[in-house]
Amino acid sequence: MPPSLPPLLPPPPAPRARGFHLPPAWIVVLSGIVVAMHVGKMPPAIPVLQQALGVSLVQAGFLLSAVQLAGMGLGVLAGMAADGLGLRRSLLIGQAILAAASLAGMGVDSPTGLLALRALEGAGFLLAALPSPNLIRQLVRPAQLPLYLGLWSTYMGTGIALALLGGPTAMQWLGWQGWWGLLGLCSAAMVAWVWLQIPSDARRSQAAPPAAPADAEPWGARLRLTLRHRGPWQVALLFSMYSSQWLAVIGFLPTLYAQAGFSATRAGALTALASWINVVGNLAAGRLLQQGWCARHLLYTGFASMAGSAVLVFGPWTSEWPVLRYLAVLAFSAVGGLVPGVLFSLAVRVAPSERTVSTTVGWMQQCSSAGQFLGPPLVAWVAGSVGGWHWTWALTGAAACIGLLGARRVRFQATA
Repeated sequence: MPPSLPPLLPPPPAPRARGFHLPPAWIVVLSGIVVAMHVGKMPPAIPVLQQALGVSLVQAGFLLSAVQLAGMGLGVLAGMAADGLGLRRSLLIGQAILAAASLAGMGVDSPTGLLALRALEGAGFLLAALPSPNLIRQLVRPAQLPLYLGLWSTYMGTGIALALLGGPTAMQWLGWQGWWGLLGLCSAAMVAWVWLQIPSDARRSQAAPPAAPADAEPWGARLRLTLRHRGPWQVALLFSMYSSQWLAVIGFLPTLYAQAGFSATRAGALTALASWINVVGNLAAGRLLQQGWCARHLLYTGFASMAGSAVLVFGPWTSEWPVLRYLAVLAFSAVGGLVPGVLFSLAVRVAPSERTVSTTVGWMQQCSSAGQFLGPPLVAWVAGSVGGWHWTWALTGAAACIGLLGARRVRFQATA
C-alpha cells in the first residue's frame, strides 16, 4: 500500500484585494467550469455548423469526440506534464490554449480546420483540468479537502449544462463564431484571474514539506511508480464504468426526446437539467465524506442507483409513463453523481507519492475518456441492432455491476 501523503498547509493569507474576492480554491473550481463549457459548446452548435460549414454527420461525430480522443490517448502524459510544469503553471497554459484555439475558431471556414482546433482544445482541457484536484489540495486545509474536492467534481456537469442552456441563445444573437469567441474570452479572463489570485507554485511549496524537484524524478519513473500501484488502476476503472454509462444516457436524451416529438428547445432544457443535477450528488459526496461517511458505501449507493434508474428509463415496462422515466433520469444523474465526488477525493490519496498526484488523476481521466468514447457508440450499436433502446439498461447495468465489484476491492485510505 502506498504511503499516506503528508498534509499540506495553505500558504499565509495574501493581503486581501479590494473589491470582489474569492478563496483561491473556488477560483480553481470556476476555472474547471469554464473548461467544461468548452467541452459542452459543440452539441448545441452541430445543427448550426451543418448549415454554415456543411458539416456531415460523420464529421459532427468526430467533432463531438475529439476532446475525448485527446483524453483517451494523452491523459496520463498530460498528468505527468502537469506534475513537471507545476500545477498553477499547467492550469494557466491549458486555459491559454483553450482561449487561443477558441478565438482562432472564429475564422475557420472548413470542418477540417475546426476539427484540428478541437483537438488542440482537448490538449488545453487536459492541462487545465488534471492539475486542479492537487492544486485544490494545496490551497485548503486537510479538514476541508473532501468538501472542496466534492465541489471540484461538479465542474463537468455544471459547465456542460451552462453550455447547453446558453449556447443556443448566444448563437441566435452572435452566430456560432460569436459563441466560440465568447468562450475564448472566458478562458482568457480565467488566465488573468488565476494569475492574480492564486499563489505561485514557488510560494505554495514554501509551506509544504520538502519534495524532490521535477527534474530529479524523470517522467518515466513517475509513470512506472503510478502504474505499479493498485490504487490508481482501481479508481481509473471505477471512473470509466461511471463515465461510460453517464454519457451514454445523458448524451442520447435529445435523440430520445426528438423521437418522442419534443421541440429542440424543450429537449435541450430537459437534458441540461439532467446534466446539471449531477452536481447534487457531487456536492453531497464531499459533504458526506467530510462528515465521516464510508466512501465504499457511497460508491455502492451511486452505482446501484444508476443500475436501477436505467431499468426505469429504458425498460419497456415504463414506456407509458414518460414522467416516471424522466424522474428516473434525474435520479440516475443525481445519485450517480456520488461516484465522481468520491473518486476525486480518493485519487489524491491513492497516488503513490506527492509527485504523482496529477499523474494519477491523469490516468483516471484517460480511462474515463476511454469509457466516454466507447460507451455511447456501443449503446447506439445495440439500439440499432435490436431496433430500439429497450436493451440499453442491460449495458449500463453491466457497467454498474463492474463498478460495484470494483468498489468492493478498493483499498481505501483515510476515507473508509
